[in-house]
Amino acid sequence: MKKILFFVFAILLAITTSGCSATDGSSGNTGGKSEDTVTLTIFNNKVEIAEQLNQLKKEYEASHPKVKLQITTVGGSGDYSAALKARFAASEVPDIFVNKGNEEARLWKDKLLDMSDEPWVEHLLPSTREAMTVEGNLLGMPVGIEGYGYIYNKDLFEKAGIKKLPTTLSELEETAKTLEKHDITAFSNGYQEYWILGNHLMNVALAKQDDPSQFITDWKEGKATAKGNPIFEDWVNLIDLTVKYGQKNPLTTDYNTQVQMFANGETAMLQQGNWSEVMLDKLNPDMNIGFLPMPINNDPKLNDNIFVGVPMYWVVHKESPHAEEAKEFLNWLVSKDIGKQYIVKEFKFIPAFDNIPFEESDLGQLASSTQDYVQKDKTLGWYFNDTPVGANKEFASSIQRYISGDINKDELLTQLDKTVQNLAQK
Repeated sequence: MKKILFFVFAILLAITTSGCSATDGSSGNTGGKSEDTVTLTIFNNKVEIAEQLNQLKKEYEASHPKVKLQITTVGGSGDYSAALKARFAASEVPDIFVNKGNEEARLWKDKLLDMSDEPWVEHLLPSTREAMTVEGNLLGMPVGIEGYGYIYNKDLFEKAGIKKLPTTLSELEETAKTLEKHDITAFSNGYQEYWILGNHLMNVALAKQDDPSQFITDWKEGKATAKGNPIFEDWVNLIDLTVKYGQKNPLTTDYNTQVQMFANGETAMLQQGNWSEVMLDKLNPDMNIGFLPMPINNDPKLNDNIFVGVPMYWVVHKESPHAEEAKEFLNWLVSKDIGKQYIVKEFKFIPAFDNIPFEESDLGQLASSTQDYVQKDKTLGWYFNDTPVGANKEFASSIQRYISGDINKDELLTQLDKTVQNLAQK
């Protein structure tokens, strides 16, 4: 089983110690339009840090009086990719935006500035480079390292008398049944969101393949299929279990509602990552939480892990008239003390750089839980961005049809195969 163990492991040992909602942080940016003032536009997709980014904006503008930051956030139920393309079509191209790397990096390579020679590059963790390197050029700066699995409410587990944490599908079902007996809904399912299904849930089946990268390559070439693949066949059983023991109407539950239900104590488990910590802390700062695996069968070695990767990269538009200012902002973010503090203390990101020290208490419970899995070599990678561009939304649509009962298991897996083969040929 191929695993990705990030070089963050070395740092963790050495230091003792990531509907449509839009948030525009551009208020006040249009004032004082002198010829010497530059407005730097930033297009962000992480709603969890929208408020913190606007606080960071004040810090940056105070130290860079000739630069104004105009920050727009599109995320949650919003379609960031469509919104970004609309910006390009309207000739309102942001100076800084995000790219997921791999297939998306190759698709956008002609529009992205090469940042191979930037000062921060020497501090990058080696495992974070490959996804954003195209034709030898490093086209983006990693935002951070993130882990995801099932976030669980430790207090609700204790209330239900659950002492052994589940690492297999059977154990997960027993856990769900026990919670149900205590009038606790097991899962908070945000299955309205394409990325929860088509990215993160889909990745469970990809990352557990013997050789995920080779499987995806073979899948694109028609040499491998989801239908008949033992991992994919078992993976569907996990979907069934979450629906059976989850809240009502999962297909009309968006991310915000999913997290709110969990924060309210209405559900005991939540498929999300450490990026949700900022929102959870705001909704319920007293929660006692950690990560559980997402098992698909009863093989503990296969299933006792969470998924760790780089969620996205900051990129600079190649033709931006403010490219130098954009590069300066990104370098400031990961080289100056105030920027580093925001990364670990406000954004709660596990740093992707070896020059950003942190205390375990800075990052929160979920990042700490992620670190525990990393230290124990119980991590698998993120492979959903290796699938053809656009496949994730079609994957999600097929999974939603399966959950709604429109198609059966065989039809679901067949549709996944058709999606990959059709898009890979374009």
